Order: sequence, then structure tokens, then C-alpha cells
Amino acid sequence: MNVLQQPILDSSFIKDLIPQKMPFVMVDKLLYFSETKVTGGLTVSEENIFTENNTFQAPGLIEHMAQTLALHTGYQFFLKNETPPTGYLGAIKKVEIFKLPTVAQQVETTVTILHEIMGVTLVTIETVCEGVVIGTSEMKTVLAK
Repeated sequence: MNVLQQPILDSSFIKDLIPQKMPFVMVDKLLYFSETKVTGGLTVSEENIFTENNTFQAPGLIEHMAQTLALHTGYQFFLKNETPPTGYLGAIKKVEIFKLPTVAQQVETTVTILHEIMGVTLVTIETVCEGVVIGTSEMKTVLAK
């Protein structure tokens, strides 16, 4: 169940929830949050370091997926009024990119948590642009103690 009363569109607040800093921020909105699922969004901009020839490149899309997962951790700790620990990407498995978004398009990524034990989280990820799935992945992260 979504605990958000409405999407969080304040990009400054979103930046505070993740460890990445500009120009490496690849999420700008939090659209859905529950204990086992999060949806983050990004409006592709010309200024983004992964935008080339008006197209958001695959490394940026993969980073957007990973930062959506970081957004889940950051917001989870925000709700507890605690500082989140540093997380590390442990593994990226089975990434498939079907299409690359262009400038001004909105991408939305949903991360579903499959397992979370002792600071290790295994997830599946799906990225959508204009109602079409443009990428999928499985990732594993580890929280530092």
C-alpha cells in the first residue's frame, strides 16, 4: 500500500534522500512508496551528463534504476527520522534496455523488493516511458554497517 498521500516532486528534498550529488543525480521525484516497492521518476534533461544527442544513454538509465532503489532506502530512514547508512551496489544482473528516452520525456522506475536480509537487498526493476516498458533489471545492494 502506498504510504504517500501525494507524489513528492520537490527535487531538493529528493536529492537529500540519496547519497549521489549533482551532476550525478538521476531521480527527481518519488511517486510511490511502500515497504516492498518504490517508484521514482526522472524528467530527461539536456543538461544531464548521460544525455547525448537528445537521448538519455543506457548508463544513465541503469544509474536511474539504482538510484530509485537508493530512494527507497533514503525515504525509509527519513520516515524513521534516522540517517541512512551508505549503500553499495553489490550486483547488477540481467539488465535489458529496450528503448532509450529522449529529452523532456519522463521515465518512471518501479523497484520491487524480493528479499531483504542483514543489509542485503535483492530487487527486480522495471522502467517505463510513456506507458511502454523500456528497461528491466535485477540488482543487489548492500548497506554498510
